[in-house]
Amino acid sequence: MHKIPLIKPFIPPEAKIRICEVLDSGYLTEGPVTREFEEKCRRYIGCEQAIAVCNCTVGLEMALRAVGIGPGDEVIVPDYTYPATADAVAIVGATTVLVDVEPGTMLIDLEAAAAAITPRTKAIMPVSVFGNPLDYDQVKAFKNRYGLLVIEDAACSIGAEFDSKKVGNFADISVFSHHPRKFITTGEGGLITTNNQAWAQWMDSYKHFGMGKTESREATRFERIGTNYKLSNLQAALGVVQMDHIDALLDRRRILANRYYEKLRQEPKISIPATTPKGLHSFQSCCVFVENRDKVMASMRAQGIEVQIGTYALHQHPAFAQGPLCRWQTDFEGSRRAFDCALTLPLFHELSMEDQDRVITELIRTLA
Repeated sequence: MHKIPLIKPFIPPEAKIRICEVLDSGYLTEGPVTREFEEKCRRYIGCEQAIAVCNCTVGLEMALRAVGIGPGDEVIVPDYTYPATADAVAIVGATTVLVDVEPGTMLIDLEAAAAAITPRTKAIMPVSVFGNPLDYDQVKAFKNRYGLLVIEDAACSIGAEFDSKKVGNFADISVFSHHPRKFITTGEGGLITTNNQAWAQWMDSYKHFGMGKTESREATRFERIGTNYKLSNLQAALGVVQMDHIDALLDRRRILANRYYEKLRQEPKISIPATTPKGLHSFQSCCVFVENRDKVMASMRAQGIEVQIGTYALHQHPAFAQGPLCRWQTDFEGSRRAFDCALTLPLFHELSMEDQDRVITELIRTLA
């Protein structure tokens, strides 16, 4: 049986050449190739500062630390997200406040977030889930009204846009993922973007053991306690090459995702998630809503088609039970619906129209 995977990393031939060049150089840790990757991402996104790190989760942690969030503070997080979002808040010792998401977009419900604010609230950490950009006009109004910082979990959203401007420019700090499920991957990796130079300098120092800027190794000064969250030249070499193809990769993803939606929109047992008005989706993941999702998923997998859940409703997991480091604010109706019904369909650059038609046919047959 011909199997159709959920995701397949795009590895162009020149990636192997760049990786071998790094191997031949002997300079495997973070260095000039990492700087090249940061600069390519910075120019593409259009932000002022871009910092490569070893994964998105530590990037979120660094962002929180850079703005001074820690014990005694609260950070509002959507319940429907991968655990990393809330994990980062707990790691810095702050309290996660879980709120519901909008049922149509699966993005944070800002009314629920407003109801969750207390004198301890310092930031909101919205998630541009699956590559669907936030409504940054509403986020900006929310930020200005309540005086909160916005740290965006943009793990899935490189290339997504709002009002013709790239995600990574709107929040105080945004953090992207380059995990292998992401279409721009470094194997493991992440990227932090901000337009605040002071925060960027702090984060760059923190990920280098607290090292200050120096002209020579002999003059090195360690100005703060830090750690090692660097992205190696070896990993960055793959990212550098992939960034050369990002527009073609995005175009293909959008063609395939829109084709899924065109062919599935009229099916009575399938609902299509909403894209944010003025938003351009990157379709890191292409989801539909179906009833009996787990039964549908099992049936399609049995036919060699890898489908998956969307992500998790955090309040359903012991790690996020109410306690000193986690507080619930809402009844999570939208989050529960997203977790129960969201089905992620195969989507990758080399997915053929024939294989996509097979996915569509099998999904409709399973729901009949």
